[in-house]
Amino acid sequence: MLVKIIAVATQKGGAGKTSSTINLGTALSLAGQRVLVVDLDPQAQAGTALGLNLSSEDQLTRSLGWAIQGRLQGMRMDLEAIWFERTELVAGFEGAGSLHLLACEESTMTAAQDLIHKKGYQATPVLRRMLLETAGAFDFVIIDTPPAVSSMSATALAAADYVLTVCMPEYPSLKGAAATRGTVRYVKDRTGGECAPQYLGAIVNRSNPPSRWRVQEVNIRNGMLDADLAPFRTDIRLDNRISDSFAFGVPAVVRFASHAPGRMYGELMNQVLTRMRQPKEEWETPQRIETGMLGV
Repeated sequence: MLVKIIAVATQKGGAGKTSSTINLGTALSLAGQRVLVVDLDPQAQAGTALGLNLSSEDQLTRSLGWAIQGRLQGMRMDLEAIWFERTELVAGFEGAGSLHLLACEESTMTAAQDLIHKKGYQATPVLRRMLLETAGAFDFVIIDTPPAVSSMSATALAAADYVLTVCMPEYPSLKGAAATRGTVRYVKDRTGGECAPQYLGAIVNRSNPPSRWRVQEVNIRNGMLDADLAPFRTDIRLDNRISDSFAFGVPAVVRFASHAPGRMYGELMNQVLTRMRQPKEEWETPQRIETGMLGV
């Protein structure tokens, strides 16, 4: 099986991109897959969520930012030498696969971003080339991307086979998700055909149960359909256990495997995998909602 690379992206910060990345990646590992989580955001939140922060000088040499800089300067950089094993997080689950992390920190990732920007679009495929060299080690690679439009976010999209976006039930979040959807269309042309990610759909994050929907949330949901964002049937409901898990360095899908967070991300993972196998016209999405159905 060829490695499948998924980028989770949105141009609006605070939408839950990192929590979506690490919980989907860990859900895949719990399902028996060999998973590599790639932290491409200079804030390094994916590493924190998996219980790892690069702090010592020795650890900084294992930052993905260093590796990208080295590759752009013509040096052979072996990713296997710098990734961290996090399989311990899923080891207690029968049938679990493996979980690894390519970590980063702000200074080295910012320098890598500046170098990509300086070299221009011909440098954008650098991460994809590096990740494809790891194909025999992993079934899935899932990338946490920077929230802003930048050379590094373009590099993340170029690295992917598939792109997921994240949308909260707020108007700015819808705008950011739609912008990401539009950007994916241009990656193939801008990389001379080398990189051709497929847009796979939108995760509705931090949503309310239907009994608490108001006009804005309904308008956002309908707007996602109008913008061809292809939302998944399963939402990730607002649940403090998901965000609180960051403090423990253990994904919510592990800490609360038999509770709502585990079930939601498990269902979402299955829908993502199903879409990978289907043509777009067969994707199942939520039905349009009539505002007249609301009680307010």
